[in-house]
Order: sequence, then structure tokens, then C-alpha cells
Amino acid sequence: MKFQIGDKVLILHSNEEGEVIDIINNKMVMVDVRGVKFPAYIDQLDFPYFKRFSEKKLFSKKREKKYIDDVKKEKDSAQKISDGVWITFLPVMDSDEFGDEVVEELKIHLLNRSDTAYRFIYKLNYFGKTDFDLKNEILPFQDFYLHDIPFENLNDSPTFEFEFSLLQPHKEKAEHYEASLRLKPRQLFAKIEEIRLKGEAIFSHRLFETYPAKEVDEKLETGFMHSKAYDASQASRHLEPPRSVVDLHIEKITNDWRGLSNHEIVSLQLKTFEKYYDLAVAHMQPSLIVVHGIGTGRLREEIHEQLKHRKEVKTFVNQYHPAFGYGATEIFFEY
Repeated sequence: MKFQIGDKVLILHSNEEGEVIDIINNKMVMVDVRGVKFPAYIDQLDFPYFKRFSEKKLFSKKREKKYIDDVKKEKDSAQKISDGVWITFLPVMDSDEFGDEVVEELKIHLLNRSDTAYRFIYKLNYFGKTDFDLKNEILPFQDFYLHDIPFENLNDSPTFEFEFSLLQPHKEKAEHYEASLRLKPRQLFAKIEEIRLKGEAIFSHRLFETYPAKEVDEKLETGFMHSKAYDASQASRHLEPPRSVVDLHIEKITNDWRGLSNHEIVSLQLKTFEKYYDLAVAHMQPSLIVVHGIGTGRLREEIHEQLKHRKEVKTFVNQYHPAFGYGATEIFFEY
């Protein structure tokens, strides 16, 4: 290995100096350049000593007197690119017994290229079942390492799910925002081949560019969707982001549920269901999973009765789900 952790290196294509902070494999290392971490191929790096030596002058130039009026202002440091929150994938290569390069695993990172700090919940799902989950925070312009995925697992069409919320809540911003990415094997292989041909180390997907604003009205009336004609594409801009899964267990809705009567609990659960049902329709969402649990079945029956009379509902099913068993109903919409 040409470089070791802690070595100072020169990035050949940009002429910047950085430091090796991790060894990925015998062809790649992780480099830190002024706080920005990224992977790089070894053949794109060199030691900076020749550059430093060639820049030195054997004889120092005589310094001329400078007057205060002649002193130029220092240029502002280059502004950081602010273009949202991304998930990045770093394929880790190795050679097989025939000397061919093969992908061993993918290193998954969350990249916050914005000036806003977030809390996030991350889940990796295979066929609807969670294989890995994580809760944490990511600061502005921070690269957060999530985990590694064995390459053979990518044949199972993994889904990367995120739920974001502001680290410092703002009254004009949404309480949460969901984003997800599902990678199909064919798309994945095409991406890996694309970055290989370009000589790049990673490929990425933007989860969102700007964190959404809060809905205009604090409450969504149950029947507002049916009261008059409206432009759904315009209305959805001002609404809270929808959820793909709504958990109606009372402890998920409120912390002050102890002491509530059964009637009050069911009423609050139905109100929450109606809110996220209307949001799903307003955003033209194709489906919605409502987690109601099994219990006595009263909440499920109330929801099913409402769904029978909603014109946007194409069908709904209460069948076994890998993540929720029989305690959830999946609703499919048509518009």
C-alpha cells in the first residue's frame, strides 16, 4: 500500500492537499480535504513534497513597502455548495481468483449539503422487512457513514427509507419529511458501470433539495377534499408532507394518552387517520399503509367502513404484512 492513514496527499486533478483518514482497499482510500471527506483512487493521489519543493524560491524577493491604501482585502473563502440532502454509495472493489475486479460491498453515507441540521430515522428494508435501522443527527455540510451492504444482498431490491425532522424546530416548517429510494439490480449494475467508465468513486441520489414548509392550516377538515373542485398540484405545495405509513397506536400519536377513555382514544386515532388520508390524497399518493393493530378490531372496522365510501379508494386489503403482521391495512388510490 502506497499510503497509510495520516499521510498528507496531493489530489492530482484539483492540486489540493488532504489527509488519508481510512484505507478502503488496495486501490482506494478515504481522504479529508479541509473537512470534506470523500473516497479517491490511489492513482489519483501523490505525495505533496515535490509540489512544495518546486514552489519554493531559492532567493526570496525583496519586499517592497506597502501602504494601508494599497492593501487588498482578502478574498472570501469559496462558498460551500448547498443543494440538499443525498444518499451516496461507494462500491468497494476487489479482485477474484481470475484477476477480474468484482464489487464486494457498498458503503452507504448520508450527505447533508445544506446549512440546516436534521434528526433522521433510517431503515434498510428487504421485501418490506427491516434489516437495519438507525436514529441519529446530521449537522450542516456533514458526511455521515451509515453502514455497509454486502453486494449479493442487492439482488433483493433494497429500499432505503428516511424520515427527517429539524434539529431546531421551526414553526413555519413541516414536523417531518419522508424520503425513500428503491434500487433495482439492473439500475444498480448500470450505475456501477457508469462510474467505472468515468473513473469516479461514488454514485449518489438526492433525497430532497429543500426541507418543506408546514401546512397553511393547522387542521385539515375531514371533508375538505370533497367540498369543491381545486387544483391538487397547487394545493399540495402548501400542505404538510404525507406519510407512506401511519401508525395509529395511541402512544405514537400523543404522550398524554394515559387517563383517556376508550372512546377518546379511538376518536383521536380516527382523527389522525383522516388527517393523513387527506394528505395522501392531496399529494396524489398511490398507496397508504395504516397500522391499527389487531386488538378488538374496533378501530380497524371503523377505518374499513370509512374506506368503503371514499371515492379515491381503488381497493384496500388487511392481509399479512412482513413488518406489521395482520395489524395493518394497505390502501390503494385511483385519481
